[in-house]
Amino acid sequence: MTTTVDILDDLSSFTGKELGASLWVHVDQARINTFADATDDHQWIHVDPEKAKDGRFGQTIAHGYLILSLLIPMWAEILEVRNVRTEVNYGLNKLRFPSPVPSGSKIRMTATLAAVEAIPGAAQVTVDAHVERQGGDKPVCVAQLVLRYLN
Repeated sequence: MTTTVDILDDLSSFTGKELGASLWVHVDQARINTFADATDDHQWIHVDPEKAKDGRFGQTIAHGYLILSLLIPMWAEILEVRNVRTEVNYGLNKLRFPSPVPSGSKIRMTATLAAVEAIPGAAQVTVDAHVERQGGDKPVCVAQLVLRYLN
């Protein structure tokens, strides 16, 4: 379920609160291969199912940066801020990939609003994001996103 804020100034009332979870995203081999083609990262642990069977994970796994690239679309399912001109990804304060994402997995993100800072013509928002794998016991990605909402 999406949390919706009509006025940017109201966003600070959610500081420290979990905003919700995204829908589950299927990370299949086709998605992994497409990402490998887009980034020229064709390491066998990602794109060679036969060789990966004998590797550490027993099958191919998603690129960490593929999971990172999915944070923004998952974030868009969690929070909608209306009446702003645009939203931009400003960066990351922290990023870790504690657990792999085997091909065929489903992942989703939960997010807590860590901070809202007023800056001229905008608000800078810091989000604690945790990505879990369905059936997994550890997060697959822990990140602190920094976004700017421009009036």
